[in-house]
Amino acid sequence: MSPGSNNKKRKLLTDFFLPSPKIIRPSSPPQQQPISFTKSLKPSSTAQDQAIPGLSLIPNFITPDEEKSLLTFLNSPPCVWRTDLSRKTMHFGGTYCLMPPRSSSATDKPPPTQPPKPQIIQAPPIPPQFSFLIARMKTNGIYTPAQAPQYCIVNHYTGTLGISAHTENFTFAEPVVGLSLLSNVEMRFHELVKPDGGSVRSGKAQRARRTGRKVDVLLEGRGLLVLRGDTRWKWQHEILRTGTGRGVGWERVSLTFRVKG
Repeated sequence: MSPGSNNKKRKLLTDFFLPSPKIIRPSSPPQQQPISFTKSLKPSSTAQDQAIPGLSLIPNFITPDEEKSLLTFLNSPPCVWRTDLSRKTMHFGGTYCLMPPRSSSATDKPPPTQPPKPQIIQAPPIPPQFSFLIARMKTNGIYTPAQAPQYCIVNHYTGTLGISAHTENFTFAEPVVGLSLLSNVEMRFHELVKPDGGSVRSGKAQRARRTGRKVDVLLEGRGLLVLRGDTRWKWQHEILRTGTGRGVGWERVSLTFRVKG
């Protein structure tokens, strides 16, 4: 090949038929000044895109000072991070399963016919430090005046950590609401052939039939994600386990609020 020739890698025929995920990004840039909440916030126009019916994004739902206050609370007693998973988690409301510690010693491993049983833990209730968030959600029509989330799970992601594709457990109703803190991340959505509430732990989430349609949605720090309708019941969501685009020191905390079914 001569020095002046095009040195790009030749594509295979199959490369032209691979579907690329559509990307939804909030239309308004992050605001640098504190936000006044005397009136309702509006979802970004791209969040209402019909690519995923029922999905809404509200950028800058909280101020930088409020974000700092939430992080200080989560990282101080009496809050305790759960560390039995690859990512740190924290639960408020209801119960959760604490998985037994993994052992590298063969003598500590139970027989294959007797898998270790998770421990059922009673979580503390939604703390008063979240009250301003819930009140603001009601002001913006995310919850009705008589409705409030009873459950919240907090996830802490660093490095290349992510979460497998899933729908929120069908024992919960809608909406499912997620608040992002710190770094931005893209969440990938997969459309299912029909609603499927199979869990990741049981393996049913991986076996759920997909249409092949997928959409990437940018979740910005201090922004709110609201899932209703199809996007809550018929679309799985995941955060890819990758370091691409994250950089050194990348860190994200998410608060997912859920209501009883």
